[in-house]
Formats: sequence, C-alpha cells, structure tokens
Amino acid sequence: MAIVKQSPQIEEIARYGGAIFLAIYAVLSIKSALTSTHALDVTIESNGSLFKAVVICPAFTWLNLHVYLDTVILLGSVSTQYQPNQVIFAIGAMTASFIFFFSLGYGSRFLAALFKRPIAWKVLELIVGLAMISITISLIYGT
Repeated sequence: MAIVKQSPQIEEIARYGGAIFLAIYAVLSIKSALTSTHALDVTIESNGSLFKAVVICPAFTWLNLHVYLDTVILLGSVSTQYQPNQVIFAIGAMTASFIFFFSLGYGSRFLAALFKRPIAWKVLELIVGLAMISITISLIYGT
C-alpha cells in the first residue's frame, strides 16, 4: 500500500496489465472450448517416483507467481482494512485456503467421472472464459 501511495501509476499499470492478461486468457479459454476436445483419461498410470513428487510439489508452490500475487499483494492489501484484527483475518484466510485446496484435492475424485466426457471440459472452459471476461471488465471500468 505504501508503494502505491508513493507511485500511484503502479496501480493503473497493474490494473490494465492484469486486464490485458485476463482478456488473453479469456480468449484462449473460449477458443479452447469451441475448438478443442479434451477428456480425462483415468486409466493412465504414472511411473513417477515419490522423490520426483516431493521435489516438484514445492517447485509448483514456491515458483508459482500466483502464490505471491494472491497471498502477498492481494491478501496483504485487503488485510490492512481489518486493523487491529489482522491475526483473525489471517486465521480466516488460512482456514479458507486449507478448505479450498483440501476440497479441490479430494473433490477431484468425485469429478473424475464427469470430466471423462469432452462436453464437461467445453463447459468448464467456457465458464472460465466468461469469468475472466467479467473480471477484465471490472478491472477496466472499476468495481
């Protein structure tokens, strides 16, 4: 927040840069929904090792730009609105994150049958594309 106060153009650059990124993401997602055929093949067996999984997991976590954008920038700036209750906010954010990723991991078992069908992927890609367009518009025209 202090950086944005010192250089207000950073917020504008981030907003329009994010809008451009999301617009491209939306177009690619909608294009995929209209032109690609995806299906989940649960019969594929992995020959990966435990060592490989243990090495790749932290890489996906700590080298993922969204970790820093979502956690540090987004949650960090939102948390300043909850002074002096930042600890309660942090506990709530961590709890929500745990529930989300836990549900995503175990919920994927239940969705595997659905995503064997290519139409499910098309619907998902279309929903993602429309969501990205919505966020893009909100970034450009304000909230």
